[in-house]
Amino acid sequence: MDTKNATWLTEFILTGLIYQPEWQIPLFLVFLLIYFITVMGNLVLIVLIRKDPQLHIPMYFFLGSLAFVDAWLSSTVTPKMLVNFFAKSKMISLSECMVQFFSFGISATTECFLLATMAYDRYLAICKPLLYPVIMTNRLCIQLLILSFAGGLLHALIHVGFLFRLTFCNYNIIHHFYCDIMPLFKISCTDSSINFLMLFISSGSIQVFTILIILVSYALVLFTILKRKSVEGIRKAFSTCGAHLLSVSLYYGPLLFMYVRPGSAQEGDQDMMDSLFYTVIIPLLNPIIYSLRNKKVIDSLAKMLKRNV
Repeated sequence: MDTKNATWLTEFILTGLIYQPEWQIPLFLVFLLIYFITVMGNLVLIVLIRKDPQLHIPMYFFLGSLAFVDAWLSSTVTPKMLVNFFAKSKMISLSECMVQFFSFGISATTECFLLATMAYDRYLAICKPLLYPVIMTNRLCIQLLILSFAGGLLHALIHVGFLFRLTFCNYNIIHHFYCDIMPLFKISCTDSSINFLMLFISSGSIQVFTILIILVSYALVLFTILKRKSVEGIRKAFSTCGAHLLSVSLYYGPLLFMYVRPGSAQEGDQDMMDSLFYTVIIPLLNPIIYSLRNKKVIDSLAKMLKRNV
C-alpha cells in the first residue's frame, strides 16, 4: 500500500454485532441480563468459597480464581458492547483499544493456565490421594496461581508490544464488538505477517501445552477411576471431572478455531460468533456448570441463604 499521502489514524469505529434495527432493544436486554447473571454468579461463587471453611481446599481455591477471571473477562468486553447498542458515536481511541485487548489477553490466557492447573489438581487428588496433602500445599497453590497470571500478563504484553509496530491509515472500521487483535491486523497499513506468526506460535503453544496437561491428567484420572470398585467413588470422581471437562471443551473449541487456524481462513461474522461464545457465554456458564454439579457448593449456598433469610 502506498502510504506517502496517507492519514495516520488513532481512532476506530467498532461496528458491533450485526443485527436488524428491531432487534436492538431485545439484544441489549438479553446481553445486559447475561452480564448481570455472569458477574453476580461468579461473585457469589467467590464469596461462598471465601466464607465456607469446608471449601478452603485447593480445588475450590482454583475454582474461585477461575470465577474471578471469568468476571474479569466478561467485564472487559460486555460493557463496551452494551454501550455501543445505543451510542451515536461508536468511536474508540487507539489507546483504549490497546487497553481493552491487553485486559482481554491477560484474562483469556490466564483462564487457559487455570484450567490446566485445575486438571493437574484433580489428577493429584484422585491418582495420588495419600501424597496429595503433601504435594498440593497452600504455597504451591499460590505459586501456581501467580504463574497462571504471570503467563497471561506476559502473553498479553508480547502481543500489545507487537501491535505498536503497526500503523493504521485511511480505514478505521473494526468489524467486531471489541478490540480483538485479528480485526486490527486486517485494517493495518503495515505488513502484519510477523504479528500473525507471533500470534500463531505463542497462542498455539499455550493452547497445545495446556490442552496436553488437561488431556494427560484426565486420561490418568480415567484409568485410576476404572480400577476402583467403589461405585460411589467412581460417581463422585466422574461428577467432579465431568464438570471440568465440559467447561474445558466449551472454552477451548472456539478459542482454537479463532487463533490457531490459518489467517486465510478468517471469516468476520464467524469470528464474532466464536468471540461471543468464549467472552460472554462461557463466563456465564462456568459458575452454573461447577455449582449445579457440586454438592458442597450447593450446600454452602443453601446455608448462606438460610442465614440471610
